[in-house]
Amino acid sequence: MQFQKDFLEEMQKKLNKQKVDDKETVAIVNDKKLMGRDYNMALSSLQMQMQQMGQDPTSKEAAKQVKEQTINNLVGQTLILQEADKKGYQASEEEVEKQVAKMKEQFKDDKKLEAALKQADLDMETLKIQTAENVQYTKYIEKEIPVEEVSDKEIQAYYDQMVQQGSAGGQEIPKLEEVKPQIMQQLVQQKQQEKLAQQVEKLKKNAEVDIKI
Repeated sequence: MQFQKDFLEEMQKKLNKQKVDDKETVAIVNDKKLMGRDYNMALSSLQMQMQQMGQDPTSKEAAKQVKEQTINNLVGQTLILQEADKKGYQASEEEVEKQVAKMKEQFKDDKKLEAALKQADLDMETLKIQTAENVQYTKYIEKEIPVEEVSDKEIQAYYDQMVQQGSAGGQEIPKLEEVKPQIMQQLVQQKQQEKLAQQVEKLKKNAEVDIKI
């Protein structure tokens, strides 16, 4: 147990080393300064995703990739929010309160929520700002980047690939009917990510982006 604790602490130190100063300007996107605090939150999220996929975000090669991807994600999100502002997509106070109430439901009381926010280096005001941005971002994507239908042919191709990979690894894959909803969701997300990336590239062409790190 001690070995595992030491290993986790060591890993956390390595992850923290990738962070920058909270008050440092990491990029300027059309006159909007992106701060170290925003970068560090996006970085932690990406590090966690990589670890869940069994990858080590602290290796030399991965560290470079993580930095690049984090700043790209942050710039892309900022461009989308700026475009959402221009087009009049906003989050109402009621929508924000509704989302915050949902988050509160996950905790037994306000003290536990406050402790979780403190651990994430957030306060209630910042949480509300972030929630408003999330609502705005989602509204923009739903209206401006609608997802195309996923065809049965695409689902079958994805399933065939799963079966092929599964048999190579000695795994038994469930029947298509059982996993069809998950496959459809996965393909919808992929298509949306592709269209979103295209939209970000389009916005970048008419934007002033100055990366500082």
